Amino acid sequence: MMAAMKLGQIAELVNGELRGDPQLPISGAAPISRVGNSQLTWLTDPAYREQVQKSPAAAVLVRRELADLTKPMIICTDVEMALSRLLNAWAPPLPHPPVGIDSRAVIGTQVELGEDVAIGPNVVIQNGASIGARTIIHAGCFIGEQSVIGDDGLLWPNVVIRERTQIGQRVIIHPNAVIGADGFGYLMQNGEFKKIPHIGRVRIEDDVEIGAGSCIDRAKCDETVIGRGTKIDNLVQIGHNVHVGPHCCLIAQVGIAGSTELGHHVMLAGKVGLKDNIRIGNGVQVAACSCVSANVNDGEIMLGVPAQSKSSYFRERATINRYSRLWDQVRELMNRVEQLEAANHSKTC
Repeated sequence: MMAAMKLGQIAELVNGELRGDPQLPISGAAPISRVGNSQLTWLTDPAYREQVQKSPAAAVLVRRELADLTKPMIICTDVEMALSRLLNAWAPPLPHPPVGIDSRAVIGTQVELGEDVAIGPNVVIQNGASIGARTIIHAGCFIGEQSVIGDDGLLWPNVVIRERTQIGQRVIIHPNAVIGADGFGYLMQNGEFKKIPHIGRVRIEDDVEIGAGSCIDRAKCDETVIGRGTKIDNLVQIGHNVHVGPHCCLIAQVGIAGSTELGHHVMLAGKVGLKDNIRIGNGVQVAACSCVSANVNDGEIMLGVPAQSKSSYFRERATINRYSRLWDQVRELMNRVEQLEAANHSKTC
């Protein structure tokens, strides 16, 4: 349960401008539709101004241009960042295994463990692996041979890190993610699939976060790479030899086929699919459920199946929306032609 704070304390915490009683107690935060009379909410969209005003909220985090409410408020330059700071202050401590090695863990030979590592029950760390300082490994994780995990990492339960994987510093991996499984590669011979060996590795750079149930396949040769600062949601599939640039955002159920390359700051919305062996330029955004089958230039916004640029997509949609009217005109012209032909036929008889 959140500990109550005074409104003045919250304003100081988020570096905002207070309008209201600094002693007003605030018991927590909630969205507009669920906020209580002792809680704080937030306003970033003018469309919700009236709803916030009529809500029972005790106070509001608000942008300056929307600060015409009669409620107590804290005016913020960046409301979302202010809310993030507040939630972080209210967040209960996360449950982690204590520093040390649980007696039920299995540690191989020539394993290097940094200072203050915390290794939970039923963790398996195979021969020659290296775990950085202050890294936390929850119950049931598997770390394969010669894998390296940097400092201040966090692996939630049942994460699988296959052999020779390289993971940077401050990487967070959520439950049941699999890093370094074989890529999906087969050859058809005599009516049967023959497996192609995948002898490369996965390399994950610093400050990456990987969601629950996501899979990143090892390379056929060389590396599958996830660039620094990239954030990967739950249930994302990244194929062999894919290179994801720095600070990308891959949202739930994205699928990236083998050997595709993403530039920096690419954003793929939910259920986006990328074909193999294509390049997605820097700063590209792809709308949900789109399927990209060709290279995309820097800065493009893509949507549709197959995906096309935003301008092309809406131009095509506008044309489609005119089809019914065009059909009515064609049908009218056809009727007039039939009438003219009938009149001409009667004159010649």
